[in-house]
Parts: sequence; structure tokens; C-alpha cells
Amino acid sequence: MPKQYWLVKQEPDAYAWSALVADGQTAWTGVRNFQARNNLRAMKTGDLVLYYHSNIGKEIVGVAKVVREAYADPTAEEGDWSCVDLAPAKPLKQAVTLEQLKADAATKDMPLIRQSRLSVMPIAEAVFRRVLELGGTRV
Repeated sequence: MPKQYWLVKQEPDAYAWSALVADGQTAWTGVRNFQARNNLRAMKTGDLVLYYHSNIGKEIVGVAKVVREAYADPTAEEGDWSCVDLAPAKPLKQAVTLEQLKADAATKDMPLIRQSRLSVMPIAEAVFRRVLELGGTRV
């Protein structure tokens, strides 16, 4: 199956990229939106994930990878919610800001711009590659 690409959003004061790097791996829990949950369920081991700091910074700061596919979210007290495990793959050499993404022809229509409240979203490979280019990074 071909690799898929994703973007997850997190407030850096809640769980910053640096925390993921320090922890080495984390369960991506707490998603309580059906579309985002379904995106988590579509993730496969080895898929690459852009890590976006929301609210503070509003920038993509790193690339993570899926290391465990969807399973029941242990933080859910009720309902059918899922999580995946993510591990850091590589920091971006330079963060890519929301303003840069909105201004760039290759990224201006990405889901982050069109569905700004969605916390887990698929990203086209071409968009993923362009973000890496803007961030001066190769994976």
C-alpha cells in the first residue's frame, strides 16, 4: 500500500514538538471529532505526519511517523474514539508558518487552510514535499 501523508495540530503549550522528541513516542489521544477520528483510523504504520503548532506560533515544525495503527483511545470515557502512536522523524530546519502556507501556490488550498479547525487531516504528497522544501528539510 502506498505511503500516505498527514498533518496533526497541537497547541505547543499542551504538547510541543520538543515534548514528542523528548518522549520519543506518544499516543495521539483526545481526538473528539468524527472526521479527525476517521483520519486517525486511516493512518498506517510508516505514514509520515507534519506536526503543526496551533494557536501559538501557527507553524509546521517537524515530521513524525506513525508507529502504531489505530486502537481504542484509553482517554475516552465514552464513545468510539481511536488514537495512534506517533514518533518524531525529523525537525524542520526552519518552521513553515501559516502565512507562508497561505501565500504559496502549492500549499494555499491544503486542508489546514480550508478546514482550519480539523486536528488530523490527510495531505497530498505534493503538498507534503513542498512543505519540506519550504522548511529546508529532507526526509
